[in-house]
Amino acid sequence: MQISETRLRGMYLIEPRVFADERGFFMETYHQAKFADGGITLPFVQDNHSRSCRGTLRGLHYQIQHPQGKLVRVVQGEVYDVGVDLRRDSPTFGLWIGEYLSAENKRQLYVPPGFAHGFCVVSETAEVTYKCTDLYHPEHERSLLWNDPQLDIDWPIEEPILSAKDAAGSPLGEAETYGETPGGAGG
Repeated sequence: MQISETRLRGMYLIEPRVFADERGFFMETYHQAKFADGGITLPFVQDNHSRSCRGTLRGLHYQIQHPQGKLVRVVQGEVYDVGVDLRRDSPTFGLWIGEYLSAENKRQLYVPPGFAHGFCVVSETAEVTYKCTDLYHPEHERSLLWNDPQLDIDWPIEEPILSAKDAAGSPLGEAETYGETPGGAGG
């Protein structure tokens, strides 16, 4: 398993070692000791699974209290997955990283606490699973505006299918953010 930190501190791209033969394949998607060696030390406490159609954009979500780190992977289809640094004390505050994750490339993205997270579906459908470092607290969930000109995220779709909550997200200049890096180690 190769764990590489992106240009945003605490955000990692994970490329598992895949053992394939005529029967199919096997891979480790999570190994606590290997993740800790790679810099991801927070425990995971909740798993989520979503299915979406082409053009769906989910996000950019975060929890202002009980911030969640997320280990994201695609088990069917392909998405463009994005993390935005919302830690005011970070030198990369307001910057984003986007990666294509698919069932075919088997890559995963670790988005640490203190980041907003979202993805858009670029295949016919996609199923996304993600492990979270804290439980979901709907009263603390916030949405960052997906097309905020200040962020200038290069989404691979122009007119996404959005929930009402995501369409009404806050631009970065008006959004609640984190004053200090939340979550301690691993984020």
